[in-house]
Amino acid sequence: MIEKNTVKISKFMSLVLRHNPQKIGITLDENGWADTELLLKGLCKNGHKVSLEDLKEVVTKNDKQRFKFNDDFTKIRANQGHSVAVDVEMKEAKPLDLLYHGTATRFLASIKAEGLKAGKRIHVHLSGDKETAVKVGGRHGTPVVLNINAAKMHEDGYKFYLSENGVWLVSNVPSEYIWQI
Repeated sequence: MIEKNTVKISKFMSLVLRHNPQKIGITLDENGWADTELLLKGLCKNGHKVSLEDLKEVVTKNDKQRFKFNDDFTKIRANQGHSVAVDVEMKEAKPLDLLYHGTATRFLASIKAEGLKAGKRIHVHLSGDKETAVKVGGRHGTPVVLNINAAKMHEDGYKFYLSENGVWLVSNVPSEYIWQI
């Protein structure tokens, strides 16, 4: 499968499995799982002729490991990043003392005033390393990395989750826990 096509399919799958399953006529169960065969049919109807082997390649080659199959490949889901209400069965985890959030400079005033909010998603996404945060911030403009005092947040009762692909998730980050690098 050509890498450009893999990225295109991955982006479309992110839309479908995280935000808009009805776009291709599928549903997600309460844990975010979709029937693999129905996903393949929906992808095909939307111009993405993909076999199960192609889909396995998209899942394994995704640089952010956004997707996961169940053990027999009959179901597939996004690991995190949903705007639709699903429970992807994440376990609460004690965060690293310091986490990072990548954003664009144009959002700094709002973040300083209101903190980090999940927006249309269920959680705010944080990373354990600066490099990932820079990449994320660069997708939205001139990148800036924010330091998040996760240890203090956790001490103050905020719940953190670590997704299967290494993304730290929290409901929101008030501005008092944020400082800029």
